[in-house]
Amino acid sequence: MSDHSKEQQNLYSDGELIKQFPGFANHYVKVNGIELHYVEGGIGDPLICLPGWPQTWYSYRQVAIELSKKHRLIIVDIRSMGSSEKPGSGFDKKNMAEDILELIKKLALEKVNIICHDIGGMIAMSLAFNNPQHIEKLIVADGLHPSQEMLQMPLIPAAGTFGDKMDTNMPYAWWMAFNQVKELPEKILQGRFRYLIDWLFNYVMIDPTKMSEQERSIYADAYNDKESIRAANAWYQSFAQDIEDAKTYQPLSMPVLGIGSNVSYQYMKMAMPYLCQNSSMVNLTESGHYMFEECPEKVVDSINKFLKN
Repeated sequence: MSDHSKEQQNLYSDGELIKQFPGFANHYVKVNGIELHYVEGGIGDPLICLPGWPQTWYSYRQVAIELSKKHRLIIVDIRSMGSSEKPGSGFDKKNMAEDILELIKKLALEKVNIICHDIGGMIAMSLAFNNPQHIEKLIVADGLHPSQEMLQMPLIPAAGTFGDKMDTNMPYAWWMAFNQVKELPEKILQGRFRYLIDWLFNYVMIDPTKMSEQERSIYADAYNDKESIRAANAWYQSFAQDIEDAKTYQPLSMPVLGIGSNVSYQYMKMAMPYLCQNSSMVNLTESGHYMFEECPEKVVDSINKFLKN
């Protein structure tokens, strides 16, 4: 490894990045047969934070400090994310939820609130479906549990709907299919993940300048090697099992808040009443999918109001 590579690796290490989170500390814990990395800080009732693809625990940077004034934040690198272990199996959301359940028990917590985004939302909802006694309130930002409706997603975009920005009426998320492919994405993207990062953020964000150069570099570095790409894509490759598991789940009874972006709001608004007995929605259609970066103040305000009530 060159001196420049070592310097860059240190720049993006947990130890360096945590310096941007005053009052927070890194932790590593063995749960469900793997080691998870999480960061913790703040005071108040515990609030578990689960990120999504292709980001890491660092994705809560824009909201963590403000939220930590009223809540004890526990931001987790889920299985195969960031510094957490990257095993060869166990990526169905029911098992990944078991990772979080064991973490909750290791921390001697009885009930927690959860805020989750993207893939993190799928894991949090699985945890809530299977272990509702541990969840006080759930906040889902653009990341409902996999369902049969996913099987209707188009492989080819309708004419005129695939441009520089995601079409809000007919979204084309081609990477959902691409990430299903085994072995090939690693070969194509190893050492080149920054190309995908830049294209994705520019496509799904209304204002991609809200995703800084540093953030793009951090996430590109986190997914730039073959093992990280393989392990993250396994989250997607388990969707068929997740959809089967969902067929047995009953609607959630705890309070659930959905935060929907410009693409997901209408879909979430229709789906939530079938998934939750006690749900409400926040409309963040002025933001794209990465709302923690585009609308951090509104995200924090929505979370605090929901948890206070």
